[in-house]
Amino acid sequence: MSRSNQKQPKQRRTILFDILNCTDSNKCKQISNGHVNQYKYNTIMSNQCNFEPCRVVYLEKPEGTCQVVSNILVKTIHFMKSLPSFRRLPVEDQLSLLKGCWVPLLSLGMAQGQTLFEVKDVPQEASILRRILLNCQGSWKKEDEGNRSLPTLSGVHKLRTCLNRLWALDLSPKEYAYLKRALLFNPDVPGLSSVELIDSLQREAQRSLHHVVLTLHPGDLSRFSHILISASALQTVSTSLITELFFRPFIGQVDLFHLLGEMLFNRLEYTADHICV
Repeated sequence: MSRSNQKQPKQRRTILFDILNCTDSNKCKQISNGHVNQYKYNTIMSNQCNFEPCRVVYLEKPEGTCQVVSNILVKTIHFMKSLPSFRRLPVEDQLSLLKGCWVPLLSLGMAQGQTLFEVKDVPQEASILRRILLNCQGSWKKEDEGNRSLPTLSGVHKLRTCLNRLWALDLSPKEYAYLKRALLFNPDVPGLSSVELIDSLQREAQRSLHHVVLTLHPGDLSRFSHILISASALQTVSTSLITELFFRPFIGQVDLFHLLGEMLFNRLEYTADHICV
């Protein structure tokens, strides 16, 4: 018997292949619904997209939530401007610290303000599902969105995990104050020229935080390390998540970092109303 007449084994198609190549929207939903339970929520394979975490989401109540988060952003910039040690740094270093630290500082402010928010799924039609899945693999960027990453459920989960860790510690106002300084003066931010000075400022903030922790909780020897670990997790919250979820609905195509720079160096006092227009 010739090889051409031999029956070839049927090649197993992947779930991703079935979904991306489905043109019938109803059939596509059946495919995704039939397989989605085979994936665990927190498992993302190296070259595959986990369907649940990669769901694109948006705020359930954007008006109220964005107003609250914008207020926290304004307070964060005011905090930075209020520190003489920060203002004495070269302008380039101030901008670098602003770029590298505003998201962790804002997230910390959300924790201190007990900020709650709810999200909803973006409707998952066949074309949207294709874009979501490809975006999760880093191979698709939507041109009319300025090559921005859309907020996903996995990003929201990461932010909420960070907030919950800080809430579990029940930090005092003094602990939050010195922790903010320790996060701001981060010598690992790229592009800094005053690395040694910024490193010393961070160490000074950490020493002050340690003193406050020992004073308020003398019997809890592990609290200080738990605080630093929980704060360092804020570095994993992506800038795109915070920007797209909380600010993009109101600032549109405006460059948020450019707006932050104006808030930091402009003599005019910005309020949340300047952001939520």
